[in-house]
Amino acid sequence: MTRILLFGRTGQVGWELNRSLQPLGEVIALSRDKADFSHPESLRGIVRESRADIIVNAVAYTAVDRAERDEALAHLINADALAVLAEEAKRLNALLVHYSTDYVFDGAKREPYVEEDNPNPINAYGRTKLAGEMNIQAIGCRHLILRTSWVYSARGENFVSTILRLARERDELRVVADQFGAPTPARLIADVTSAILSKIRHEVVSRTEQPIGLYHLTSLNHTSWHGFAQAMLDTAQGLLLKATNVAKLTPIPSEQYPRPAPRPKNSRLNCNAIRSRFGIHLPDWESSLRLCLAEMAERDGVC
Repeated sequence: MTRILLFGRTGQVGWELNRSLQPLGEVIALSRDKADFSHPESLRGIVRESRADIIVNAVAYTAVDRAERDEALAHLINADALAVLAEEAKRLNALLVHYSTDYVFDGAKREPYVEEDNPNPINAYGRTKLAGEMNIQAIGCRHLILRTSWVYSARGENFVSTILRLARERDELRVVADQFGAPTPARLIADVTSAILSKIRHEVVSRTEQPIGLYHLTSLNHTSWHGFAQAMLDTAQGLLLKATNVAKLTPIPSEQYPRPAPRPKNSRLNCNAIRSRFGIHLPDWESSLRLCLAEMAERDGVC
């Protein structure tokens, strides 16, 4: 039976992976308190003891603004720990699955970014995530790196939960309207990961070459943070929000919402490669959002 070692099972993506990976084999799912990525060397024994065929890493330092003043810790978690995982994966001949970010790009390109575009991160978080990618590639273990963007889920703290909460508490919300990307639910990331791994397993049986490389994975189409928030409130009214007393959304430029870490204005990722290679249909961001809000409403007993 395939043994899968999953790091970060309590995070947004990790929680969904712990669900989606179960049909593929024995899943050893560890929370962050069982695997300390801020002490990378401590991970070696965990990986070796697992004797895993597949290592899936859903751990990351994701506090983008805080990383500006704490880049050393972000680098330990997002880059140094990945070097250890890659070395141990190579030792076991295991496949390492890792998630990266649109923030490896500077946002200056007018078109969606493809995998071959040169990264140029403009914040500390992006630099540490790029360093993690490069560590994996340099060590040369069997790997699958999936870059995604604007991740949210029906659980935990994220843009969706924050906007829904603030919409109830305030009369007006000012949301950035000149940064563009594809909101991508954690459930989609987990389900696509599972589908790819299932296909890889079939290819192993067929004795064809296993894919090793980097792919972009997001929902289809794009919007701004303001457009995302507006679609969220429009869909949530009558479902998660009462039709009355919902905050008014006001679009603003990035300059009117200064933050410690600069964000790329173009975070769009071209996903043609993953669709072509694995035959995976990716939904548009609007339908993904509707499914997420319906899940939240059902969980909370609203509908």
